[in-house]
Amino acid sequence: MSNHQKHPKANVQIRRFPKAFVWAHAINGIAFFALYITALPMYTEFFDWLYPVFGGPAAARLLHRIFAVVFITPTFILLIFSPKFFFLWMKELITWKKRDLQFFGHFVKELFGFKFGHVRQTFFNAGEKINSILQIFCAILVIASGFTMWFPEYFPRALVQWGYVLHNVGFGLGIAVIVGHIYLSVVHKHSRPGYSGVLTGKVPAWWAKGHYEDWYDEEVKKGNFPNLDDPKRKKGA
Repeated sequence: MSNHQKHPKANVQIRRFPKAFVWAHAINGIAFFALYITALPMYTEFFDWLYPVFGGPAAARLLHRIFAVVFITPTFILLIFSPKFFFLWMKELITWKKRDLQFFGHFVKELFGFKFGHVRQTFFNAGEKINSILQIFCAILVIASGFTMWFPEYFPRALVQWGYVLHNVGFGLGIAVIVGHIYLSVVHKHSRPGYSGVLTGKVPAWWAKGHYEDWYDEEVKKGNFPNLDDPKRKKGA
């Protein structure tokens, strides 16, 4: 247990994500898995038993297309309702410094249960940046290839054929990335306390400071977050 956890007042929740992100994240996750499940019987006869569940092949294809449209909406939700967060996210993804590289050495130790040190991070750590970049890449691959498959009459035949291949690659890589993402956010003991961030937008203050110290301290200076290092706070805890 960290020093911050030992102080009851340090268990205060702070807002890490805007509500628009919470909605966008939920819609993205639901749509992705709905797309994956509705696509299974289209790719292999092994899952033909799913067709009756969806109401038949035609209904399965219709559901797949409906969720394909839903899958595109999270980006627009963020752009419309929380553009500040969206552009902060994009800025973080293209900003790489020495500490981001240092993060990976400690992350590997943490992942396998060895003693590790914390490297000061900003709003997103290096691992989360890689996760975002991979998911964005997979989404673009799946969406672009999906258009060629949905509207083949508007694209060259070769591009449509490649679309099927790239669609499979995008979803295959995407599901692998998401499985890792779920493990690290829900199962791993050091990351699990932050899982509430995607449900409510809020996380424990002690956890946020321990994982994103530069960002947390910056918010303390702005008066947005409690100063967990304040001796008066610790004394009164």
